[in-house]
Amino acid sequence: MSDVRVRFAPSPTGFVHIGSLRTALYNYLFSKHNNGKYILRIEDTDRTRFVEGALENLIDSMEWAGITHDEGVFIENGKVIQKGEYGPYIQSERLDIYKKYLDILLEKGHAYYCFCSKERLDKVREEQKSAGKIPRYDGYCRSLDKKEAETRISNGEEYVIRLKLPESEDIVFNDLVRGKVTINTSDMDDQVLMKSDGFPTYHFAVVVDDHLMKISHIVRGEEWLPSTPKHVFMFNAFGWEAPTYVHLPTVLNKDKKKLSKRQGDVSVTDFKEKGYLPQALNNYLALVGWSPESNEEIFNMDELEKEFSFDRVSKTGGVFDIDKLNWINGQYVREGSLDKITDLAIPFLKEAGYIDDEDVENRYEWIKTLVSTVKEDLSNLSEIKEKANIYFNYNVDLEDEDVMNMLKGDQVQSLLDAFKEELNQIDEIDEEFSKTIIKKIQKKTGVKGKNLFMPIRAMLTGSLHGPEMVNIILVLGKQNILTRIQYVENNILNN
Repeated sequence: MSDVRVRFAPSPTGFVHIGSLRTALYNYLFSKHNNGKYILRIEDTDRTRFVEGALENLIDSMEWAGITHDEGVFIENGKVIQKGEYGPYIQSERLDIYKKYLDILLEKGHAYYCFCSKERLDKVREEQKSAGKIPRYDGYCRSLDKKEAETRISNGEEYVIRLKLPESEDIVFNDLVRGKVTINTSDMDDQVLMKSDGFPTYHFAVVVDDHLMKISHIVRGEEWLPSTPKHVFMFNAFGWEAPTYVHLPTVLNKDKKKLSKRQGDVSVTDFKEKGYLPQALNNYLALVGWSPESNEEIFNMDELEKEFSFDRVSKTGGVFDIDKLNWINGQYVREGSLDKITDLAIPFLKEAGYIDDEDVENRYEWIKTLVSTVKEDLSNLSEIKEKANIYFNYNVDLEDEDVMNMLKGDQVQSLLDAFKEELNQIDEIDEEFSKTIIKKIQKKTGVKGKNLFMPIRAMLTGSLHGPEMVNIILVLGKQNILTRIQYVENNILNN
């Protein structure tokens, strides 16, 4: 394969949609698999949709996800910079370039000036709809004399420049996912190439940029498939070789409709803020529309780079299943190093008010023990706020019937008395105490097995199952355990 150069070319119009992250990921994986280059280009020619701060959010989201580009737009020391020999990589900085190539299309007769007002265009569309036709430009200005057009421009009339498509001509291109695609120009519109504000439309700028930046493969969502024949026509009109096209299936919700914010979290920031790990999100997104040759489901980035190809990308939309993402993320949380998961969990513990900066500085090992105690049950790190609550709440929930029955056993008071006796001999619980306390209670009471472990666990956690008792005792601490013992005595044993 010749030099692979791919690009991810978003518009700075708000948050980064999870579908956009998958597009970026597929571009990145394909470039790495083929020792190519991955470029980040910013398409900001639609000034009405520009959102302040969106560019920074975009680059921050990509860096967090680990989908790093080789060329294009970067942020260093808080400043937007551009790196690479094919810049500028921000379209609004390329207006002179677009004008040059628009003049070429006009000269060749592949484009024309259009002076139709918005009111006229709206009227034409309404008439076409009423007649059951597909609304599109009716070609009113196609045959306008060039000199007349130039006179009207010099008189200050507002205008756009449109693509002049041939009549009833098949445009054919090959797509690596969909195979051969043929669309007739009679089913297409004379697309606006330059708007009245002097900015090019996406459809024109993208062709010029992809050619000048030597893009070999255009990897984008299937919503751009109907526009691709126009782009192919322009490549041909300029005498350029068109890149290879890859149109990816849409990311769908469980109802098989396009994933949107109405159904819940859809932005990269949403998932970042909920404590999903970027490696897990990438792993899952790779599988939404692509299937590996093996039946494996867990892939690190190196493995994805090695395995990925467009041969196994589906033509149909991939369903974004939050339960499956949770399962994969849970695998990464459990397999992650305790230090790393603890550092990622600390902001959530702070947010819940369980710890503060002083705790992080002076009780880091205790926080690690807390995280290790609950991390087996986490599908994302924000859940630690709920899972850890029991260790910071003196009033343990003892309403479960099985728990209540376990705590009403004849041996329970003697177990609690032995526990209190041992606690009253120490200032605070350490690892040695938490490891030996159960054996000491067994020796004092003679109670063994289930009748020993279950009531103590029920008293401490309100559950008959859960993490290692050693960790539970260490995390709860002396005063918390004494309070729970007293609660059981007052509310269960003495009632």
